[in-house]
Amino acid sequence: MTRQPPLLFAPQAGRELGEQVSLALGYSLAGLEERQFDDGEHNIRPLVSVRERNIFVIQSLYDDHEQSVNDRLVRLLFFLNALRDAAAGRVTAVVPYLCYSRKDRQTQARDPVTTRYVAQLFESAGVDCVVTMDVHNLAAFQNSFRCRTEHLEGTGLFVQHFVPLLRGEAPVAVSPDTGGMKRVRRFADALARALDQPVPTAILEKQRMNRHVTGDLFAGDVAGKTAIILDDLISSGTTLVRAANACRERGAARIFAAATHGLFVQDAERILSDSAIERIVVTDTIPPFRLSRSFLDERVAVLTASALIADAIRHLHEGNDLDR
Repeated sequence: MTRQPPLLFAPQAGRELGEQVSLALGYSLAGLEERQFDDGEHNIRPLVSVRERNIFVIQSLYDDHEQSVNDRLVRLLFFLNALRDAAAGRVTAVVPYLCYSRKDRQTQARDPVTTRYVAQLFESAGVDCVVTMDVHNLAAFQNSFRCRTEHLEGTGLFVQHFVPLLRGEAPVAVSPDTGGMKRVRRFADALARALDQPVPTAILEKQRMNRHVTGDLFAGDVAGKTAIILDDLISSGTTLVRAANACRERGAARIFAAATHGLFVQDAERILSDSAIERIVVTDTIPPFRLSRSFLDERVAVLTASALIADAIRHLHEGNDLDR
């Protein structure tokens, strides 16, 4: 029997990325209906039969001018439940940016562990698999879910972007804190293979206490080199600027920054404008809608993750393991 193609859905809030993924896959997005009621409640349902079909729902979970992160999360969960009620064969939630993943442990008495709570919500919706990209803490993410999870990394996208820029230069990959060192090491190894030259790493100490960040220790040599600061996300930009200042003080010739998710909240544009960072590279898991057009054109490069996500969906639909 010929396998039916997957059904791809993308709620309106994530439509742009969903359309790019569907284009990369060669399948059109399936129809759905979204209705907003006067009392603030909403309704979302598929407009095609999903019975016994392999379903993929693409939706990043972040706050914007139209929907809060909680609105997006609840709407996605309701739609996943509706698909289950409509006898879908298999349901995969493709959530490139997963909300609440930074709060993965108790740091104070009676702290919530929201990573685990969000996992329980997806499990209660009956999803078979959750696919996300560059979560803050991979081990915490994998240990929070009892359903299948798949984790994608933006390393390959960043390597492809930086290789043409780094020919003839001496790059060094920099982690702005100890928690991101494994991510930076994988990036450095991949970049070294692509450039056919060693790529060392450096790391900056970072300690957070009551919203205050401290730590002055810096391990690694950046003098005269091109520093690439790598993180999972950019929020207000203060972490990147702190790392960039440390690199500049130690003689870095050029400084770039890369992060999979660009939130750019609060005064991020102002903070980053005044930094030593030459260029900031992010992916389109979150549209950079908070940034001005001029800042985007001059200081930011946005890489699309659509082909990476499409490839993951293709492998999952065909029953194959994802390439690691």
